[in-house]
Amino acid sequence: MSQLVLYDGRPEDLSGREDREIRTYDFLDRIGIGYGRMDHEPVTTIDACEAVDNALGFHICKNLFLCNRKKTEFFLLVMPGLKTFKAKELKGQVETAGRLSFAHADKMLEYLDIEPGAVSIMGLMNDKDNHVQLLIDREIAEDEWLGCHPCVCTTSLKIKMKDILETYLPAVGHEPVIVELTGEDVE
Repeated sequence: MSQLVLYDGRPEDLSGREDREIRTYDFLDRIGIGYGRMDHEPVTTIDACEAVDNALGFHICKNLFLCNRKKTEFFLLVMPGLKTFKAKELKGQVETAGRLSFAHADKMLEYLDIEPGAVSIMGLMNDKDNHVQLLIDREIAEDEWLGCHPCVCTTSLKIKMKDILETYLPAVGHEPVIVELTGEDVE
């Protein structure tokens, strides 16, 4: 990966950028949230994010798009990138969840306007009818910064978590459920 540079705010030249990425910058600018931005080669897994993590100074979170067994309820889980996801840990923490599994990419595109590899809390701005319930691991909710994609996997953003919780989420009409995940096996 070439030299990574953290820029302040949106790119000056938007040519070649996807519409969903530009809409993310437009939205953040409109609601007054400052952010750092880093362009990079496509990263679609947590393992591939290591260079980006090092340049940002913290670990980018893991974003999982999940659904219940009947595929009628959908969840976006934001958790530490280095924690292992154990679906059983959510049992009892999310009232309507039941048994969760990974949701199909077509629902991710339909509800969040995001493709696999670019799943991000930023996609909630596209979920106007609240089809997706946001779940945030307490460790992430208590971090100073959130690292996420602006709905594309070729750029990462650095945003104050306080701005996400107090400004962004109210602006997109989503209230998070804070969950506690250990990444350990659960009986």
